[in-house]
Amino acid sequence: MNASTTENIEEMVKAQNVCINFPPKVGSPGLFAFLLQQVKLGLSAALVSDLLSQLLVIIGQWLRKVADKGAILSVVEEIGLTIAFVVIVFLVFRPGMKWMVRRTPQGGQINDVFVIAVILVFMLTPAITSIFRVFIVMGSFILGLAVPDGPPLGSTLVEKLDPLVSGLFLPLFASTCGMRIEMLHLLRSNEYAKTQVIAALVTLIVKFLVSLGLPLLWKMPTRDSFALAFIMITKGIVEMGTYSLLFDNGIISGDLFAIMSIIIVLLASIVPLFVKILYDPAKKYIGYEERSIYHSKLNEELRMIGCIHVPGNVNSIINILNISSPTKETPLALNVLHMVKLSGQATPLFIDHKNHNETLSMSPPNLMYEDICNLAMDKLSSFIILPFHRTWNVDGSIESEDQAIRNLNCNILNRAPCSVGILVEGHRKSIATFNSSNNLPSGIAVIFLGGKDDREALALAKRILLRQRVGLTIIHLKAANDLGTRDSDGMLDEEMLKIMRESRYIRYIEQQVNDGPKSSSYLRNVANDYQLLIVGRRYNMEDPRTFGLEEWCEFPEIGIIGDMVSSTDFGGIYSVLIVQQQQLQVY
Repeated sequence: MNASTTENIEEMVKAQNVCINFPPKVGSPGLFAFLLQQVKLGLSAALVSDLLSQLLVIIGQWLRKVADKGAILSVVEEIGLTIAFVVIVFLVFRPGMKWMVRRTPQGGQINDVFVIAVILVFMLTPAITSIFRVFIVMGSFILGLAVPDGPPLGSTLVEKLDPLVSGLFLPLFASTCGMRIEMLHLLRSNEYAKTQVIAALVTLIVKFLVSLGLPLLWKMPTRDSFALAFIMITKGIVEMGTYSLLFDNGIISGDLFAIMSIIIVLLASIVPLFVKILYDPAKKYIGYEERSIYHSKLNEELRMIGCIHVPGNVNSIINILNISSPTKETPLALNVLHMVKLSGQATPLFIDHKNHNETLSMSPPNLMYEDICNLAMDKLSSFIILPFHRTWNVDGSIESEDQAIRNLNCNILNRAPCSVGILVEGHRKSIATFNSSNNLPSGIAVIFLGGKDDREALALAKRILLRQRVGLTIIHLKAANDLGTRDSDGMLDEEMLKIMRESRYIRYIEQQVNDGPKSSSYLRNVANDYQLLIVGRRYNMEDPRTFGLEEWCEFPEIGIIGDMVSSTDFGGIYSVLIVQQQQLQVY
């Protein structure tokens, strides 16, 4: 690093002593995104704090120069260079990257020459910032903001650089910083270092109290307020890099570097534990009123959420809507979520399209379930339809499989404030609708063993009965030695079956089975007679009728029966809807 850059850093450190007392003021948005979960307010506050802190540092540097040296012309020159740097970045560099994006065909890969050019610009950032007398951290921050997020450029940069940076460089950098910390400095630190540490701790405490007091003032729950306050004081790799840069250039002493690095490590270790204890996103659904098809009246509006990943999911959602018998007397309200993977976007956003009845929400994949569950709560939905994470070709071979979709489905099953259905599409794509063109009855069957999930499946069947041109069969697998259940769950099953048997528009089949293999053998023989099978999830339910099938279950999230009938061994020319009734958890 050249002399002008070192002098610039020294001036900035002096300015920090005046304006922000040097230590923990700047937050790392990436670290906040990891810790925040649903507290997105803190993420916005972290970004604003980041910008304001950097601006205060620069302004403090200029004020210090004017006060000490009276170098007004020099300050004016630096202000002009800083403005010129920002203008060049956003009026030259960013439009240039947008031009690269426009030159890329829609859905195609960006030219490697463009990617290499952008990477070279970032590698030249230290030299560029020194020319414009901009602090290197601030320069890199502004350049990063100028990169268009998402595909094709942002996603390509993430794909090419993230494994190398996050998997190799960051761990190595953190390790080398730890190796450079000498504990002996803690015993013989000078007065300046002690003063800075005291200032850092005071700043940390004040920031914590302010971050705690403001949410409490606006009636935020106490536990959430404490969680937000802890999040706002956390530090990460950005601060470690800043202190390492200052230490390498001799701006701060070894004892000060050691103390501040230890503070960062302690905060990064302790804060996530406190946040996890104080804030549980799933608790927001506790005590939520009963929202399921079973508890919905036939003559009231049924509110549903349909999730779509690929265009092929659209027909399946439409088919489910058709068999749900929407009429003027029994209306159906549907909110459709088109979930698209956007690489290169780390910050969750929520954008409302005011001219259309649409909403765009951007979240990290591991937090997407929160947006879906929140929408279900806001819209008072009773049912969420999710596509299965695996699709098949006509010949039964696997067409696509996405582990991220599977994780999303599992998270929603565990946390949803209403009932959930996972739709496994049939392997034979020619079966596109459950309504035949010649008005012949279509084959829809409900496989019933018992329990609340199976009752939810029957509740959906009751709505199908409102549409008499749809053929419906109930297959009741009954244990051979079953003498009748006297518990409340069993009585609810019998009452539901009695209501269904009274309808003359359904076909009721009762089949006695002794164990899992007998159930599998029977269902294998009859499953291909239908176009849609509706089954209950029945997760973790021990039953003699499924005994012996657990070890063959590949996907526990769709239950033993759902996994069995959706496997390619059964032929798979039909679709399967696995239903789970709303889980009312008590803490």
